[in-house]
Amino acid sequence: MKILSLAFGLIFAVQAHAELSDELLTVQSQWATIQYQMPATQRAKAFEKLQTLAAQLRERYPDRAEPLIWEGIVYSTWAGAKGGLGALGLCKKAKADFEAALRIDERALDGSAYTSLGSLYYQVPGWPLGFGDDEKAAELLQKGLAIAPDGIDANYFWGDFLIEQGRYREAVKVLEHAAEAQPREQRASADAGRQKEIQAKLEVARAELS
Repeated sequence: MKILSLAFGLIFAVQAHAELSDELLTVQSQWATIQYQMPATQRAKAFEKLQTLAAQLRERYPDRAEPLIWEGIVYSTWAGAKGGLGALGLCKKAKADFEAALRIDERALDGSAYTSLGSLYYQVPGWPLGFGDDEKAAELLQKGLAIAPDGIDANYFWGDFLIEQGRYREAVKVLEHAAEAQPREQRASADAGRQKEIQAKLEVARAELS
């Protein structure tokens, strides 16, 4: 009976993992469509709608880090689309999600919580308006890179941070490595969009060196 119970437990765990993966893919796919295919003027409202779906996913899987990470990503890109001081509240919600995800599993989604949280720290204004902190950003981005040294997002955001710091030669090297990242399964649209962003950042960094 004990063996049978363990077998059923394994079956249910595998099924739950498959269901979560499918639901995450829905959020990821919709996010990529909004971020890379939708006109900029329409993105804020679309991200607001997607956040409802991401929140439902997080509520269904309270012990998993992945839904928290994706809710945080939706919040942060919604903030970017919204802009202005009104976006700061969304950034704080994203920060809370990423921190909660790290408490559950810091390696989830190839360390995306570290990378995403690090990107917030260098893009959000510092005190007294916000929580921005370049030293903290560098620390978090490096932790993300340690988990995914060849990851497209980990290298893209580290390269972008280096540009912000005026470290253009280092940025070129990192962004060229990001451009060589292996395609991610079922993430073709997101990869294509990110590759365009990488090339745009490379143009910026190379122009500063010429």
